[in-house]
Amino acid sequence: MAPQRIHSLLLLLLLTLLGLVLPSYGQDRMYQRFLRQHMDPEGTGGNDAYCNLMMQRRKMTVRQCKHVNTFIHEDIWNIRSICSTANIQCRNGKMNCHEGVVKVTDCRETGSSRTPNCRYRALASTRRVVIACEGNPEMPVHFDR
Repeated sequence: MAPQRIHSLLLLLLLTLLGLVLPSYGQDRMYQRFLRQHMDPEGTGGNDAYCNLMMQRRKMTVRQCKHVNTFIHEDIWNIRSICSTANIQCRNGKMNCHEGVVKVTDCRETGSSRTPNCRYRALASTRRVVIACEGNPEMPVHFDR
């Protein structure tokens, strides 16, 4: 086989592999971000001190105070199983959202705090949530509502 043909086949193979890997890399980054921002399976949450600590610990008060964030107090496998429920429309119009009922702590910025000393009010509840999922297998990548 001619060297030029071998190089062409190797280049085609490399481009094919990159096409398969790069989309999953982006989804993995989004999944890891979802875990950092929203998952706390060991926690029970529920009070302002919890929100103040977790928002700072999870780096959501560095550049500015994130106004609202929800921490989910469920095992990641329970959340991943939500991804296998029927698709519903996300707020952005895409059809990759799914809903389920989970234990959460909603952290809402008080409005009078300044970074890096952001202050939050907590509300613990068991409620319906909507998350966006992507990939194969589908994994949570965005907390929609």
